[in-house]
Amino acid sequence: MRGIRLAFGAAERFAPALGGRRAALLWCTPPHGRGRRRDDRPALPSRHDTLSTGHGRRLAVQSWGPERAAPVYLVHGWGGWRGQLGRHVEPLVATGHRVVAFDSPSHGDSGPGVLGPHRSTAPEMVDALTDVVAHYGAPAGILAHSLGCATSLVALSDGLPAAPLAFVAPAADPLARIGEFTAALGAGERVEAALRRRLEALGGRPLADFAVTEWAAPQRPPLLVVHDRDDRETSYEQGRQLAERWPGGELTTTTGLGHLRILRDAAVIDRVTGFLTSR
Repeated sequence: MRGIRLAFGAAERFAPALGGRRAALLWCTPPHGRGRRRDDRPALPSRHDTLSTGHGRRLAVQSWGPERAAPVYLVHGWGGWRGQLGRHVEPLVATGHRVVAFDSPSHGDSGPGVLGPHRSTAPEMVDALTDVVAHYGAPAGILAHSLGCATSLVALSDGLPAAPLAFVAPAADPLARIGEFTAALGAGERVEAALRRRLEALGGRPLADFAVTEWAAPQRPPLLVVHDRDDRETSYEQGRQLAERWPGGELTTTTGLGHLRILRDAAVIDRVTGFLTSR
């Protein structure tokens, strides 16, 4: 780590553009810890597809339930995959819905993103949801986790059909920590500015699009936010603010479940299922 800090400190002084490009590679590398690969998919008959998208990506998609039923989409977060959300499948199928889950580029079983294997971007996650919905049909609901919440809202602002939203541990302002990230690398404001420019160039859109606590798009479907006070990855305040600023938004607060265990808590699953299927 000392060598990295020295290198980025030098880039801050002499080559901030190069430092920004190198920092972008690190920023765009999702974590792949053991807990994130947890597989909670049910032992129900399912269909596995490989979707080739207009964005040149290969997405792994899995679905359960009647193919003609209205689909509920499961959207994982940064470094996640569809298996993390598997505890929600059976209750949703039991209500008569089709459930469609997918892996974003460089996540789970999907192919690489624009930066190659093991790297991805938030705009690619937006495109993945848009492409899957275009193929499988307008949503009856969307259940998203962490960064998947912000990318779902961006897709909605891009024209995705509106549907009830259940957001678990939402990262409602995922780019707020860029300054902390560059400081941890040993860089400063010049590399941070170059990093922001590089991320906007890669994604083809302003970073401000992902600060969804300030989201002002005209579509405001019913929203449920479920967030744990002890979440160490996405601040509880982000979820609380998103729910409070959303007209009619509902907030369910938990304690002691953190960022990942909240996905398989029975009470949370019941709350999410009831919310999505009663709309």
